[in-house]
Amino acid sequence: MNKLFLEYFRCPPSCVDFRPAGKLLAASGFFHFGPELTCYGKVSSGLTHHEPSESLEDISSLVRLDARATYLPFDPDEVVENLRLERYDTPWPVGFRNSVTQTVGRKTYYAMRPLLARSVRKRLQRLALRGWDRAQFPGWPVDQTVDRLFEQMMSSAIRANSGQPIPFIWFWPDGHSSCAIMTHDVETYKGRNFCSTLMDLDDSYGIKASFQLIPEVRYEVSEPFLESLRARGFEINIHDFNHDGGLFRNRKEFLRRVARINDYGRRFRAVGYRSGVLYRNLNWYECFDYAYDMSVPNVGHLDPQPGGCCTTKPYFIGKILEIPVTATQDYTLFNILGQYSMDLWQRQIELVREHSGLISFIVHPDYLLDERPRSVYLSLLDRLAQLRRDSGMWIPVPRELNDWWRNRVEMRLIKRGGCWHIEGPEKHRARLAFATLDGDRLVYTFGVDSGRREAPSTDSIAVSSRTADLTAGSPAAL
Repeated sequence: MNKLFLEYFRCPPSCVDFRPAGKLLAASGFFHFGPELTCYGKVSSGLTHHEPSESLEDISSLVRLDARATYLPFDPDEVVENLRLERYDTPWPVGFRNSVTQTVGRKTYYAMRPLLARSVRKRLQRLALRGWDRAQFPGWPVDQTVDRLFEQMMSSAIRANSGQPIPFIWFWPDGHSSCAIMTHDVETYKGRNFCSTLMDLDDSYGIKASFQLIPEVRYEVSEPFLESLRARGFEINIHDFNHDGGLFRNRKEFLRRVARINDYGRRFRAVGYRSGVLYRNLNWYECFDYAYDMSVPNVGHLDPQPGGCCTTKPYFIGKILEIPVTATQDYTLFNILGQYSMDLWQRQIELVREHSGLISFIVHPDYLLDERPRSVYLSLLDRLAQLRRDSGMWIPVPRELNDWWRNRVEMRLIKRGGCWHIEGPEKHRARLAFATLDGDRLVYTFGVDSGRREAPSTDSIAVSSRTADLTAGSPAAL
């Protein structure tokens, strides 16, 4: 019951003790934990439902504290895995499709797609996605159920420890308040030819990005083109195989293609992968030979394959680190929602920052050829650069994020001479933080010296996180 919580916070195991409140019932279902969190799994008491709804039973009152232990009416490891790996059964509202291409049949759609005008494709996609705004779960426009569940558990652990602060290793390196990454999926030869201009735009704001390239059929990927990206400090990843929507159609075809996909990763020197159109089958991920994946949306109401991982932090699917897509894609924003403004992106950024999370963007060079969407993208770059300057947001390329998160999971807090010390790879970039309660507010504080503080100091930097109805904030730049 403690495994994923400890992996998330990297706090000493001796500081938390979560135990089952009773034997779990046989059936899994949806339930509320607090007034706002919709969870999925087995419970030891109370009722669950096969559909998410506002009338779900709230079982948070069943939590008990005893000495230093917290007794929970569910297994948090099971619930978090169910959410992260999309192991929940959601009957979508009438008219809401499991796949945009079910409107005409996925295979037929992708065969016809090169011949369809964008206006026709948009009409088909809007038809397939009708009713998306009636879906109650995951929560739109950002679902942070996993993060907020862990925050509630941390609050309970502090109370079980008589209110004593609990030390943990801060989420991001060098005390950064939150994280953002920019990724570019290149879909057509026009998009490939625009990559140089797009790198100029990114560089003008001091932001590096990763380019996800389709290795077969769509366009030529020459070594000089790859080197032009590398030479400027941008990252190269593999994007599907040929982007025909058929990667996960059947196991035999998948195994044939994934061998080629892995080979292209080695040839392109890519350590990251993203599936075409965010199609995915997480049960087959052990076949990918990549360090990280970026194919799982946080909330997928407007994607061809719905679902969502309900977190804004990276997490592991076996050996692969999943870096979730936490912002609405540019194509969806412009062509499905018909919005040419920063409003939705800005709202998602602020929601993610409230929980010190990761905001990750997919922006295609193919859809920035016109001035109108390009001006919105420039506004996004400007906002991210401002947040990096004013609030300490970290903006790495995905490879750097993967390296940090893997190093962090290997770090440990060791107490020597009455002080907490961080041990492990890249420990010089890690920051010691403390979780404490200010009334009902969960507050995160940094010590002045991460290796020499046993408790938060009066001049440390505070960060608040929402837990149920708690207020939220962000740490200032260090």
